[in-house]
Parts: sequence; C-alpha cells; structure tokens
Amino acid sequence: MFWKIGQLWKQSFFIPKPKFTADDVPDLSGKVVIVTGGNTGIGKETVKALLRKNATVYMAARSKSKADAAIADLESQLGKKAHFIELDLADLASVRKAAQTFKSQENSLNILFNNGGVMFTDIKDVTKQGYDLQFGVNVLGHFYFTKLLLPTMQETAKTAPPGSVRVVTTSSSAAFLYQNKDIDYTTLKEGETRTKLGSHNLYAQSKLASSLVSTELARRYAAEGIVSISVNPGNISSDLQRNITSFAFRTLNKIMLHPTPFGAITQLYAGTSPEAGELNGKFLIPWARLGQHSKDCNNPESAQRVWEYLESQVNAFEEGNPESA
Repeated sequence: MFWKIGQLWKQSFFIPKPKFTADDVPDLSGKVVIVTGGNTGIGKETVKALLRKNATVYMAARSKSKADAAIADLESQLGKKAHFIELDLADLASVRKAAQTFKSQENSLNILFNNGGVMFTDIKDVTKQGYDLQFGVNVLGHFYFTKLLLPTMQETAKTAPPGSVRVVTTSSSAAFLYQNKDIDYTTLKEGETRTKLGSHNLYAQSKLASSLVSTELARRYAAEGIVSISVNPGNISSDLQRNITSFAFRTLNKIMLHPTPFGAITQLYAGTSPEAGELNGKFLIPWARLGQHSKDCNNPESAQRVWEYLESQVNAFEEGNPESA
C-alpha cells in the first residue's frame, strides 16, 4: 500500500519539466495513425500534434457533429485535415463497422492510439451489449477494435522500420487505486455485484484491465514487430471529468489538474519517439518518463486471463452476428 501511495505521489505531484514536447514529434510523412476519442481533450491535442508532423490521421469518435467541428477547428489552425471514422466503443457492432471502414480506405496502420474513454459514469449505464459502460468503452471496445486492426498492423510491420508500429493505450493512475488484486468478472455486466462495487471502483478496474491488456498485447505480438505501451497521461483537465458532480471533487480537480496539452505529451512520446520503440510492454508516466506499474498490473496470469475473457466475449458476439469482419 505504501508503495502504491508513493507511485501515485510520483505520478501526480512534483513532475519534472518535460524533456519531450509535441514539438519533438518526428516527421510522420507517410505514416497512418488512428486516435480514438480524437475529437476532444487529450485526443484532440494528440491529433493536432500528429497533423502538424504530416501524418495521415483518422479521428475515431462517436459523434460525427462533434468530430466534424474538431476537424474544422484543427484545419483552420493548421491547414491540414484529419479524417473521420464513426466509432461508438459502447457498441461492438459499431466497433466492427469502424474497423471495416478504415480497412476499406487504408492498407497500412503505423500507430493506434487507444485514447478514448469514459469516467465515473452513472452506475445504471451499460453498453449496447449489456457490459458495464466504463469497462465496455475503456477495455472491451478498444480490445475488439485493436483485434480487428492487428492484421493490418502486422502487414505494416513487415516493411516498416523496427519498433515503429505501435499500439498506445491510455491508462491512468487510477489503476493503483483499485481495491482488488484482479478483475472481478462478476461486475462486468449488469447485476447487484456491479452496483455494490460502485462507479469509482469500476473506473479504476477498467484502467487496471486496460494496462493488463497492453502488457499481454506486448507479449503476444512482439515477434510480429508490434510495440505495445500503456501510459498515464497525468491529471489533466479535459472533457473526461464531465460526469463528476461532487463539489469537493471538482474543487480538488481545479487544484490538481494540468492544462489539456500536457496530457498528450506522454502518449505522443510513446507513439512517435524513436527511443520508445524499445519500450514494448512498458508503462510511461508524466511527462514522457518510464514508470513502474503496480504488481497487479504486471501480473502475467491476470493479463492472460483478461485477454482470454475479452476474446471469448468478442467471439461470442461474432458468432451471434456473423457478418464478415
């Protein structure tokens, strides 16, 4: 417990001045990138930095109107335009359609930023398929999207420079706060057990699961030339806090939160810097520093178990909805 508190302190307070910024992103001409949740907050800042460095960027988001507004705003600033993909991570059918749409337009994918997410949603909220909304969006939806895009990334890695094809997962320091050592699989769908766990713990659990998936992806696909890194972007002011209603929490956030552009630094480093190509399976903390994840997040048995659970869920979905993916 004391170690966890120490790590949380290290990741949240007295963070050194960044040695890597968005200006240090290398030229990305010819690179194809997807950013989920790219229409707002950290995602939008990430898209902005990638466009500035000449990447072909796909902004994957649920709301077309909000994405169109973000794309137009960035185009007015940069003279460069991102591409929109409709992606509702709370609906596996939408996830599959988004992957199909992308693959109909591109035959390569260099970097996938699994950035989108929700936090502290109403306990009653579930996905289209009945999963806890925070787990469904933050973990299951991203897992399925990644799974469908992995063949494209594997092909890309065959001719790309070593270590340059990457999956970057936006985790959180909240993973350290989860009250259990492993995922409680009885809480992932509607039911009394999930209600008792509560929204804050469900969020923390989803971020533990995200980190576990990232480390398992690193283990399974290293030989295929794919680098998987999870990051804590920092305590950042963004649209992610829209569901926080507590006055005390909001007041504390105003004191603790950093400006939104800082949130993109660590994941941009993970996704684009040449040296991060050597960080497969690692966890990065603000700003663009190698960190230590908790023992729970580094448990290989837990990582394999959550991966197999997620595979079973998407396989069951595909069997019930057999249209070609």
